[in-house]
Amino acid sequence: VTAVTRRTLLVNWTVEPARHLSGDIVVPGDKSISHRAVLLASVADGESVIDGLADGQDLASSIEAIRVLGAEVDKEGADIRIRGCGLEGLRPANQTINCGNSGTTMRLLAGLLAGQHFTSTLTGDASLCSRPMRRVAEPLHAMGASVRTSRDGTPPLEIAGPGCLRAITFRPEVASAQVKSCVLLAGLYADGPTTVVEGCRTRDHSERLLVAMGADVSILTEGSGGRVTIQQGGPLGTISGRIPGDISSAAYWLVGATLLEGSRLRLPGVGMNPTRAAIVDLLVDWGADIQIEPTEEWCGEPVADLMVRGVGPVLAGGVIDADMVPGLIDELPLIAALGAMTLDGVEINGASELRVKESDRIATTAAALRSLGVVVDEYPEGLAVAGGQVLNSGTINAAGDHRIALAMAAVGLTAHGLVTIENAEAMAVSYPGFATVLESVAQR
Repeated sequence: VTAVTRRTLLVNWTVEPARHLSGDIVVPGDKSISHRAVLLASVADGESVIDGLADGQDLASSIEAIRVLGAEVDKEGADIRIRGCGLEGLRPANQTINCGNSGTTMRLLAGLLAGQHFTSTLTGDASLCSRPMRRVAEPLHAMGASVRTSRDGTPPLEIAGPGCLRAITFRPEVASAQVKSCVLLAGLYADGPTTVVEGCRTRDHSERLLVAMGADVSILTEGSGGRVTIQQGGPLGTISGRIPGDISSAAYWLVGATLLEGSRLRLPGVGMNPTRAAIVDLLVDWGADIQIEPTEEWCGEPVADLMVRGVGPVLAGGVIDADMVPGLIDELPLIAALGAMTLDGVEINGASELRVKESDRIATTAAALRSLGVVVDEYPEGLAVAGGQVLNSGTINAAGDHRIALAMAAVGLTAHGLVTIENAEAMAVSYPGFATVLESVAQR
């Protein structure tokens, strides 16, 4: 099956090798920012008008969640109007809230719901219902909310908020922007300053949006980590404008084009938040030809046009250590796949968090690469891929994980034959139009 439409992805998709990629690509709006913008707009005072939202099933889960909680939503394509309820105006849902495959929806929404005067239940698909949720239940419980999970700490979540929460200082055991954001959103309903102390800095989209909406947030950087403090909320202002393009979606094009000598792609309007743009720095350090032209800021988020030229399979490769993992967490499957075509290979350490994503991304990535003839060493907290290898034709199983499907599609362009991706419909979670765009820029 080679035809994949924007809205209906077929189960299996065959990627054909390409000589090079050429053209302009507007990547979808940043998924992390889109989630946060939608959820925060639901408790703002007034109407937010947001353009360029992420286009995928994950964000649809956040939009449907705020609808059932009382926000008025009018969505047309990638543009949305949300009339917020104010911090105290959400109403009980008359149903269990289904978060689909979206851990971001569940964990951030849990923070907002912990501060309400009613009980809510959050569930999701089979993948989400296998993911760890004690990491948000425990700090919310410490703040005074009642949060129940299944016996093994997975969804569904039942959250009963007392209305006013206790302020806490929280030190997450695992570096997680979702957990940090959950606690900060709950902090809007606390009786004093709520602080999250990070040993390793994670993406800061929540903090930037909260500041742009008028929340009292202070940020202190300490070495590789830092602390973020939020004061009990006054009213949140509205937000408007265009969400930056998703750097994680852009990464597939940066890698695919880099590996194919003669490629030339322009990616306008991509978000270059310093807690997210490590993938660009990494590729450039390894020898990629990527030019960055800053253009504007949106709600404190830097935006740039990216230009990439293909250099072929000559990148250096290298080691990804534990302190680099939070800034590259979504790109690690792609980096591992790229490793086979670098000079020195890639070694990824300290990445056990990949084991509890939409799939076990260490095992799934290793299995996919082995299906294409690549030698991979897998260990509990990472994997190593030797350089100087080639990708053979073959069939890989994406295991229902959008990051795996997209990463294998990007590197599959260089394979010595056809690469068939089973469960390619998983791409709809974050980038439903990827296959269509690929056909428009691939030269064969």
